[in-house]
Amino acid sequence: MPTYDYECQTCGHHFEARQSMKDPHLTDCPVEGCAGPVKRQIGAGAGFIFKGTGFYITDYRSDSYKAAAKKDSAPSSTTSTSSTSSSSSSTSSAASTSAS
Repeated sequence: MPTYDYECQTCGHHFEARQSMKDPHLTDCPVEGCAGPVKRQIGAGAGFIFKGTGFYITDYRSDSYKAAAKKDSAPSSTTSTSSTSSSSSSTSSAASTSAS
């Protein structure tokens, strides 16, 4: 809910009120003994408050970028797996050759 600033036209009292945008404007001063009319002030608005871990450029990457990143990371893991399997197969083939 937004916060609105009000000023009493009679006593000059400034105050804030949290109201829905659909609520009617306040008309009476909240100070005891003063029933003067109040006028809503023009507000400057509120700043943004970002809560959480943050917002990064990588949060909204395109699908093509994600696919390329997957492709770049995938070969490095498969290369190391295939090199270990090829070295073990060459060892087994060498053992079978010497056994013949």
